[in-house]
Amino acid sequence: MDLLNTLVDKGLRRELPTRDEALAVLATSDDDLLDVVAAAGKVRRHWFGRRVKLNYLVNLKSGLCPEDCSYCSQRLGSEAGILKYTWLKPDEASKAAAAGLAGGAKRVCLVASGRGPTDRDVDRVAGTIKAIKDQNENVEVCACLGLLSDGQAERLREAGADAYNHNLNTSEATYGDITTTHTYADRVDTVQKAHAAGLSACSGLIAGMGESDEDLVDVVFSLRELDPDSVPVNFLIPFEGTPLAKEWNLTPQRCLRILAMVRFVCPDAEVRIAGGREVHLRTMQPLALNIANSIFLGDYLTSEGQAGRADLEMIADAGFEVEGAGEVTLPQHRADVAAAAAGGCGSHAEAGCGSHAEAGCGTGCGSVCGSHEPAAVPEANEPRTDLVAVRRRGAGTDLAPNA
Repeated sequence: MDLLNTLVDKGLRRELPTRDEALAVLATSDDDLLDVVAAAGKVRRHWFGRRVKLNYLVNLKSGLCPEDCSYCSQRLGSEAGILKYTWLKPDEASKAAAAGLAGGAKRVCLVASGRGPTDRDVDRVAGTIKAIKDQNENVEVCACLGLLSDGQAERLREAGADAYNHNLNTSEATYGDITTTHTYADRVDTVQKAHAAGLSACSGLIAGMGESDEDLVDVVFSLRELDPDSVPVNFLIPFEGTPLAKEWNLTPQRCLRILAMVRFVCPDAEVRIAGGREVHLRTMQPLALNIANSIFLGDYLTSEGQAGRADLEMIADAGFEVEGAGEVTLPQHRADVAAAAAGGCGSHAEAGCGSHAEAGCGTGCGSVCGSHEPAAVPEANEPRTDLVAVRRRGAGTDLAPNA
């Protein structure tokens, strides 16, 4: 297919595709899907080899958010039965992070619900970063705390943060349809603040909220312009008790096309499969590793993910390898730029977090876990509510995390 040959050539040269080319990827047929994955895989392997970076989320503060983001189980007015707790103490957060690091993660993403941190909150997170780094010398830490005020990104960097995550989520044209308590411009401003402070910028999107192909291309092109080191791709989990609970718009095939489009537009950035991979990619997750070079290990913020052991087995069975702590994630040209921006201090050459707080079944076997009854085979495109499970373990609980 001429389109795919063109996109591979452009990806190897870091050349931006045209909008029409990006839209054409999303419009490809199921008959051409494996060709699309193979083409995106050539670009992925050129820049990242067969390495898969593992990231681990720690939810520092769950629920209680004053923002009205329609996709989020922690939003103002959410009726989702999620865990709700205020700030974890530094030793509690460090203990939670240790589980993910023991499971193979090289980056810990510290996330807190809310509009944005107060200066006191930044001090709290600084203490948590220190506690984690004191226990784990080579760990990378990303903060994800909402909208940043002037000077806060610099303070986080001084505290030892390597990266900051703040997603654009959807196109500027449709942003007001999912959130009214802040603007798209607010989000862009925070990503720019992080970048300017020498933090590795991480920003991505959420697919499956009823957006058009044009909206998806718009947000990914906007991300390319912002030039984050990492682009997390979330797939909406329609959590009961949120306004988007009935939005089941994704199939595994569409998810793969979206990932491929992101890879072609952002060829040398870390593309991370974030929240929702278990729910929407399901058994096609290993195929997605040919496109993306990064995933989250285990559970997410408010929902359960695939068991950590299953993640590691999936990576090995698909012929990939877990990226080691001593390996640099980004291609050299991008790592050099990041290091220069950070003044040569620390490891600011990597990526951030970027889950929208959702995910799927933590056991990998749907709602029939523990049962000897055969599972019913779901119809194609049927909503898989059986794969949505609220997190009841790990941070904020007395139960061991899933890592």
